[in-house]
Amino acid sequence: MLALLERTFGVAPTLQPAPPGTPLAATSCTVVVPAYNEADNIGDCVRAILASEAPCQHWSLLVVDDDSSDATAALAQEAGAGDPRFGLLAAGVRPQAERWVGKNWACSRASSELESDWLVFIDADVRVTPGALRAAMTDAIAHGTDLLTLAPRLSCGCLAEWLVQPIITSLLGLGFPIERANDPTDPLAFAAGPFLLFRSQAYRAIGGHGAVAGEVVEDLALARAIKGQGFRLRYLLGLDWLTLRMYRDFAALWEGWTKNWLLGLDGDVAKALAAGALVLQLYAVPWLLLPPALVLAWRSALSLAWLPALAALLAIALQWAIRLWSRRRFGTPLNWWWLAGLGGLVIGAMAPVSVYKTLSGRGWTWRGRSLHMEQ
Repeated sequence: MLALLERTFGVAPTLQPAPPGTPLAATSCTVVVPAYNEADNIGDCVRAILASEAPCQHWSLLVVDDDSSDATAALAQEAGAGDPRFGLLAAGVRPQAERWVGKNWACSRASSELESDWLVFIDADVRVTPGALRAAMTDAIAHGTDLLTLAPRLSCGCLAEWLVQPIITSLLGLGFPIERANDPTDPLAFAAGPFLLFRSQAYRAIGGHGAVAGEVVEDLALARAIKGQGFRLRYLLGLDWLTLRMYRDFAALWEGWTKNWLLGLDGDVAKALAAGALVLQLYAVPWLLLPPALVLAWRSALSLAWLPALAALLAIALQWAIRLWSRRRFGTPLNWWWLAGLGGLVIGAMAPVSVYKTLSGRGWTWRGRSLHMEQ
């Protein structure tokens, strides 16, 4: 796993700054932030975007309030007050006779109101640096890109995130190699939903978010549609340009990953369960094996009795080595690395729960909203 991570990310392209003196492109773009009950995030997100360098000659920001029950709309309005580039749109009630899940309704409502040449969809829990939009737009235009997506730097703020996020980030990197995603001849496609920059013409040609209204993992569906219809997909590391704090507590993390696990693995039950079992074996089993292995070795006179303990220690050392690699490559701190075994148990439990929720519809939610197929 460590060797594969180095091989995969060693060739991964990174978003570069716009070259000095590059003129602003004579085009237009709108940044769209879909927001449902994002009172904790929306103010800082709006302020960060409005503090950005201009990505092109004509640009604006539109926050879409997806019928929030908290102060999301008021806080967004407060953060953008007085800035002529800021707009707020109420998404309204979702059509009862149609199945819209996640942020698809808010994004679709925004796109139906806009005529910009480019659309940038950014999640409310993302924080962009001042040069991020400019760099992304410059890169997309220079490479003739129809969908540019950036992998953000993940920020962890609670113990639950430190247990799970570093492991899942590694799995995502191995499961969706950037080099393959960028190869137009390779069917593999991937997009990181927190940052999607579309050429409007391509976005509308694939039907936009309306075409994936019922897709829970809509970013993957959009990426596959872009690539499948012959448009140019470009996936870059954006670690120095944007940060993402996905979950603020264990309940949100559990809801989020049990929502996505099975569908992220193509809806293949066997693959989803096998992936959970693999994580359990790699991360949890060594820690569970170590105490009885040490007791066995201590009480046995046979020298071979130490082999299970040494194997467990070697596996734990490799877990530490992967976190060291992550710190060197991505700047991820080593916080709580020694609880990786607990993280493996959590992820191992997520897999069957995700299968159950997805297939039965029971407890299958997004931010409290049901994702059941009958909705």
